[in-house]
Amino acid sequence: MGVVHRDLKPENLLLASKCKNAAVKLADFGLAIEVQGDQQAWFGFAGTPGYLSPEVLRKEAYGKPVDIWACGVILYILLVGYPPFWDEDQHKLYQQIKAGAYDFPSPEWDTVTPEAKNLINQMLTINPAKRITAQEALKHPWVCQRSTVASMMHRQETVECLKKFNARRKLKGAILTTMLVSRNFSAAKSLLNKKADVKPQTNSTKNSIVTSPKGNLPSPALEAQTTVIHNAVDGIKESSDSSNATVEDEEMKARKQEIIKITEQLIEANNNGDFEAYAKICDPGLTCFEPEALGNLVEGMDFHRFYFENLLSKNSKPIHTTILNPHVHLIGDEAACIAYIRLTQYVDGQGRPHSSQSEETRVWHRRDSKWQNVHFHCSGAPAAPLQ
Repeated sequence: MGVVHRDLKPENLLLASKCKNAAVKLADFGLAIEVQGDQQAWFGFAGTPGYLSPEVLRKEAYGKPVDIWACGVILYILLVGYPPFWDEDQHKLYQQIKAGAYDFPSPEWDTVTPEAKNLINQMLTINPAKRITAQEALKHPWVCQRSTVASMMHRQETVECLKKFNARRKLKGAILTTMLVSRNFSAAKSLLNKKADVKPQTNSTKNSIVTSPKGNLPSPALEAQTTVIHNAVDGIKESSDSSNATVEDEEMKARKQEIIKITEQLIEANNNGDFEAYAKICDPGLTCFEPEALGNLVEGMDFHRFYFENLLSKNSKPIHTTILNPHVHLIGDEAACIAYIRLTQYVDGQGRPHSSQSEETRVWHRRDSKWQNVHFHCSGAPAAPLQ
């Protein structure tokens, strides 16, 4: 039986005392799991963003090598005082990690021995099967021959950088905790009413993220100016394997919300008869199946332009759209699919109210950092209201 910590980071390393050469102890096993030998499986998304391994970010089976990756990040930080992977944009941060995009810039790394860099490289190997093991790391020359291989110079600049790094970490942790509490207060209150025995996390896991391999819980509705979204994707999840309330991977949640938001913008452009705004969100070669096309596959924007120029842009009556039960499927980093029920309320030329419902699926593709609708499938009644 072995243990995978899953949340190794500097703040979880404690000294047994203030004495020189005091023993280092590992703390906070709140996200730890037990594995059989070298067992590899998908145990859920867990950890702290900057220390996550590529296999966890790719949602692949993982095991003990994830802790070696985190140790490589920690060693990098301890030597120069800043992390190997860093970006304010979490999506870009994860891209760096998955690509193993780090280096040893001057002048900080000029005085670090080649052996230390070699150990880091072996710990930060993208392929977990080729990553150095804990036993192999302990036999590395930089560790077992430190008296002759490791540099003995005092790294005062690193100490100063570590102090700044720790201060930034504490400030960011406080800000994130405040945002999380404010954002999820009502949802958390509901969960706590249902499950009174929720175990609080320790301080060092406040910035950690974890998801169970299970599904989502329903969440509060999101409301827009003229488009209402019910049962939208939110970040609160609860593990059926534990009494701990858990928080969905922030990157996944943000990307899903981004797809919902851009879909909402597209529908707003449709409701407002704004073809220019609509065309900016759609791929020029947009394909679709919709009731107005009588079962035919339509390609390009001309078919849609007709409705905008001759119907939608001339409609002065109010239109209100409600998006029901949106489900977002992320397809890699650059594509996504959203399925939902669209309920449209409008007033005809005689002042009579009407409602129409359609079931829609939209495929989105990110190009040049912008999402574009490349295909949609609409069933049910025509979405374009009559005058």
